Amino acid sequence: MPAPDLLTGSDTQIPDTATLLAAAVEAIGGAERPGQVEMARAVEHAIASGEHLAAQAGTGTGKSLAYLVPAIRHAIAKKTTVVVSTATIALQRQLVDRDLPRLAETLEPLLGVEPKFAILKGRRNYLCLNKIQTEAFDDPDEGGESLFDPQQVSALGRQVKRLNEWADETKEGDRDEVVPGVSEQAWRQVSVTAKECLGAQRCPQGTECFAELARARAGEAHVVVTNHALLAIDALEDFQVLPEHDVVIVDEAHELVDRVTSVATGDLSAAGVEAAARRCGRLIEEGLADRLKESSEGLSLLLEDLPDGRMDVLSPALGNTLAVVRDAAHTCLTALGPEKKDNDPGTAAARKAARSSLEDLHDTAVRLLESFQPEISARFEVVWLEKPFVPDGRPKRPPALRVAPIGVGGLLRTTLFEERTAVLTSATLTLGGSFEPLARQWGLPPLGDGASRDARTAAEGLARTAENGTGAGSESGNGAGPKQDQKKIAWSGLDAGSPFDHARSGILYVARHLPQPGRDGLADAYLTEITELIEAAGGRTLGLFSSMRAARQAADELRDHLTHPLLCQGEDSTSLLVKQFAEDERTSLFGTLSLWQGVDVPGPSLRLVIMDRIPFPRPDDPVSSARSRAIAAKGGNGFMSVAATHAALLLAQGAGRLLRSMDDRGVVAVLDPRLATARYGGFLKASLPPFWPTTDPAVVRDALRRLDAAS
Repeated sequence: MPAPDLLTGSDTQIPDTATLLAAAVEAIGGAERPGQVEMARAVEHAIASGEHLAAQAGTGTGKSLAYLVPAIRHAIAKKTTVVVSTATIALQRQLVDRDLPRLAETLEPLLGVEPKFAILKGRRNYLCLNKIQTEAFDDPDEGGESLFDPQQVSALGRQVKRLNEWADETKEGDRDEVVPGVSEQAWRQVSVTAKECLGAQRCPQGTECFAELARARAGEAHVVVTNHALLAIDALEDFQVLPEHDVVIVDEAHELVDRVTSVATGDLSAAGVEAAARRCGRLIEEGLADRLKESSEGLSLLLEDLPDGRMDVLSPALGNTLAVVRDAAHTCLTALGPEKKDNDPGTAAARKAARSSLEDLHDTAVRLLESFQPEISARFEVVWLEKPFVPDGRPKRPPALRVAPIGVGGLLRTTLFEERTAVLTSATLTLGGSFEPLARQWGLPPLGDGASRDARTAAEGLARTAENGTGAGSESGNGAGPKQDQKKIAWSGLDAGSPFDHARSGILYVARHLPQPGRDGLADAYLTEITELIEAAGGRTLGLFSSMRAARQAADELRDHLTHPLLCQGEDSTSLLVKQFAEDERTSLFGTLSLWQGVDVPGPSLRLVIMDRIPFPRPDDPVSSARSRAIAAKGGNGFMSVAATHAALLLAQGAGRLLRSMDDRGVVAVLDPRLATARYGGFLKASLPPFWPTTDPAVVRDALRRLDAAS
């Protein structure tokens, strides 16, 4: 008698996960990897038991197959949907264009059913046919950008014209199809947010709507690929965005908190207030929107005089102005009246857009005011004034007030971990050798509380249960295992390891002899060190800098001293720069944040990764500083919980750029001596791959020269 199906407890004919994974690996010409098999078993156990899983899987482990195979098996066995969320478009495209099509073709004969998959993005990412047909374009100056660039209006017109031409050709209406891309301002002219949308029933283009068609495809899929932002929107909004699902797999989970925080952040600017007044002014009784417009003028003057940065106290003047904005927006909403059927699609769309603007404006003003009232908010949110400037000192955008939650752990706990089973995975999840730092940010309980355990033990127990022929983690309905108790969430952690022998393939060099980094740019000693390292490596260097200013300084000062080509982020699109860097083995590339996490260049083009300093968040970063202060107020270590954790994550991501294939060799050079001398250095080094360590400049230069000679 065959062993019962691990997911349903019934005698199904669906092969087990190990068989399906072996078939998938064979189909792509790969070899079995112990870490991949171990992770697949752990994911299978998580789905069967309802116990959440945090799985770290290094580059080359094959983690996407390790979670996709058990996810597909579960979705087909239970006739349900599994959602896979990513942080980057690149990974979404890898899953939808490569991994899932291969898996569907390979697994269909074994499963007896063709696995279906779909990609789903936020409504703003799809072209709005009704907006195109009715020519209900937004005010070109909405947001105030064109105030600072007279040429933008004509450029905007050209981009909108190109989008209108593309609208006649596209089959999916996805913004990512537009190559070259267009500005956010141009895209806003042909798209709507979920709140601005008329809805499929009321919109004359409802049956042809690209966003609705994408949702329909997602509703029929076994696996839906989306992004962290849409996952957050689904949790935050009152309306359903994603199809019904019982399992969420969060890839690139190290970015989850930042992406959710971004979605949960509200903003209010004078330009936004004025735009809302213009939108509703044509639809309500003449003069009612005047007070709202006047409040925008007062707000503009006030924000210009205030310093940027975090606000710990609300001044009476700003409080009064925000109250005026709140009340004026409410008056306009009342005058606009309830939503009603309108025979003219253009008018209906205009009313919906006006209502959406006014509601956002009103709610953000209320939120800003309440964040300074301890009896209401207990200071769970942070407020700051943002005044972004371009390098020459001109305003990039008008000043804006922003309000964000200090933490999103509570939100994730109630909307994700208490509602469905979650698998969180990334190449970087353990910081300082532990899952705890990121788990705390996600809202998971400490591992030591007895509710959680090592995933290996759990998966081995599941395997033994199957061998004994008894049901394990049987499911009922569409639930993924037993419903989690609201006060006790169980989770386990698994480090699936890496196929790389880090100690034999790479060197971690800390330039202990250099002075501590200062605030006035890179010191001459740093520039000399960078030059000598790049020359020893024969180029082939990725320079990761903590700021764009430092990257540009290094590029400008070193170009005349290096014998090999040097590129700097900002000189062309990042994708083209990375492509050029990969194709020319002697070229080096300098840049900042997006390069720390987004570069995949295997082979001889990359032999040296340089990090100029430990990437702590800026001391004046409003969200990080507020989080640190809140933790310290409760008796915790705000620096280690926030700043050190942030730095450890980026250091690990940056170091991960070095080894991308089994044949790669090289050096990770951290120029900041504090990694070797500071008390927190041990925590940071424990977050990095286990490279062979040295602080000897001569040793590392000799190693780079040997690598260069062998390439």
